Amino acid sequence: MDLKIKLEQLHQKVIGLKEQIGTEEATKNAFVMPFIQILGYDIFNPTEVVPEHVCDIGTKKGEKVDYVIKNNDEPIFIIECKHWKENADAHNSQLHRYYHVSKTRFGVLTNGIVYNFYADLEKPNIMDEKPFLTINLEDLKDSAIKILESFTKTGYNLEDILGSAEALKYIKAIRKEFEKEIENPSDQLVKLLVSRFFDKPINANRLIAFKEYTKKALTTSINESISFRLKSALSINEQIEKHDDKNIQPVDENNETPKFITTEEESEGSQIVKAILREKIPSERIAPRDTQSYFGVLLDDNNRKPICRLHFNTTNKYLELFHNGKDAGEKMQLNELDEIYNYRNELHQTLEIYN
Repeated sequence: MDLKIKLEQLHQKVIGLKEQIGTEEATKNAFVMPFIQILGYDIFNPTEVVPEHVCDIGTKKGEKVDYVIKNNDEPIFIIECKHWKENADAHNSQLHRYYHVSKTRFGVLTNGIVYNFYADLEKPNIMDEKPFLTINLEDLKDSAIKILESFTKTGYNLEDILGSAEALKYIKAIRKEFEKEIENPSDQLVKLLVSRFFDKPINANRLIAFKEYTKKALTTSINESISFRLKSALSINEQIEKHDDKNIQPVDENNETPKFITTEEESEGSQIVKAILREKIPSERIAPRDTQSYFGVLLDDNNRKPICRLHFNTTNKYLELFHNGKDAGEKMQLNELDEIYNYRNELHQTLEIYN
């Protein structure tokens, strides 16, 4: 099974169980051990997964790291676990100590939901302060999963991981600086860009104005780029779904005769909803359902599990939400389709009601 699908299934398990998980040990058993299994390691084989491994530090004896993962009898990474309610970034000093005395190149700090992977790219045998890779079950990214594949039992490749780790380290640093420039353009960047088309002296007042112009220009450019890519993706998905569904007769929960045509706005709006829901659940669980009076989106194609409805057949457009329950629909007026993104939390909350 695909690694991403397995991780998504684990995420669904986490959602269903986490409120019942009251201890760090329970977090390890319910969340972390399945994660190790997903990577292909036998949690019941002490030659592959060593629990409570002793990491004596100087005169401090009896220190233990939660797991050491081995591949071909070689320690490849250690895992330190915390309760799922704790911040996965808050205890790296403890992992730092264990890493120093271990023979591994990688350390993992996790709360069962977020997995931070550390290496020693800056100084040999001294764990870096910041992780080079983060796997967040609530926000899985294909690029991160691709690197995670190199940590699996069958796909482990030290050279690939180190190469990716170094690249990610600098990409993150560059991205961080870029985001700073978008939020508050520096004088250096403003002067660099403006000097290419403005040949007059840039005094203090002009610099202030150009900084504001630069910020708006960068933001607009990025937003338009995202919008263009989204519309392209929605167009492709729409064509695929129409091809797959061309022989399927839509069924309305009210048994209305299917004398209706899905409009372009309904299709685009439903794809925005689908993109939001895909952050939490696989696409196959999201079921569009067109009717004469509205375009609905259901969970698991179940009429009793409405996620939202698009009311686009009137002068004003409305998004009907069900985050307060399936019998307590609440309509929100939309001035433009992109405003659907403003209700991401409500859509996610609706999923939690049904799970």
